[in-house]
Amino acid sequence: MADVNRGNRPLSPHLSIYRLSITMFVSIANRITGAGMVLAAILVVWWLMAAASGPEYYEMANGFLTSWLGLLILVGSLWALWFHFLGGLRHLVMDFGIGYELKTVNSTGWGVVIGSFVLTVISLFCFI
Repeated sequence: MADVNRGNRPLSPHLSIYRLSITMFVSIANRITGAGMVLAAILVVWWLMAAASGPEYYEMANGFLTSWLGLLILVGSLWALWFHFLGGLRHLVMDFGIGYELKTVNSTGWGVVIGSFVLTVISLFCFI
């Protein structure tokens, strides 16, 4: 009935056997970027509300968003948007049962990572 050796057994599978693969990284980062984009949306709403509230409040919000920290957050949010978008496309294709071969899974994972950086740089050059 009761397993008296329960506390002496390792977790199954044991955490020490895992190595971070590209598929694990893309899956974990896709969830993190999805949650992180909520914070970016809050900043955009804050900026829009400040613009509607008056010039003094707008200057404060705009001052923060155009500071080095604000620009770092905005560029990071842009990267997160592209990463999450490409990860979602990858996941959508895999939902149809396409691309489950090991070589394809690894190459599409790297494609999401590299593509997100490339699209971020292209977006920055197009809009700045």
